[in-house]
Amino acid sequence: MKILMVCLGNICRSPLAEGIMKQKAAENGLEWTVDSAGTGAWHAGELPDRRSIATARKKGVDISDQRARQFQIADFERFDKIFVMDTQNMSDVLRLATSEAQRGKVELMLDQIHPGLRRSVPDPYYDDNGFEEVFDMLDQACSAFVSRYL
Repeated sequence: MKILMVCLGNICRSPLAEGIMKQKAAENGLEWTVDSAGTGAWHAGELPDRRSIATARKKGVDISDQRARQFQIADFERFDKIFVMDTQNMSDVLRLATSEAQRGKVELMLDQIHPGLRRSVPDPYYDDNGFEEVFDMLDQACSAFVSRYL
């Protein structure tokens, strides 16, 4: 399984989701490829936000080796599942899809724990206190997804 996590700038939510999913897959013997990207290119090449790194580290997940990159149309072919963090990310990614097969790969991350409710992972960039809550949401969603393969 090849999974891509997508948020706006690829420095807060999607790096956390990538790190959590990688760790859960490894802990359960699943040989998955997990990556992340942003719909925008503002932070391309940068490390995740220092608050994301600190929150992940506090929870036992290391994301300090990640670098931001922008979502590319080729990602539809490279990945089996594309999890987006919010409805705007979903619209931005779906706008680039050229087939129903590509559109079918895209899903809101929180649909794993709140099916059909179209809930978004809040962007913690402007809220120093939001990173832990976001980590916990992503942790639950990743656990729910992994459990389907055990």
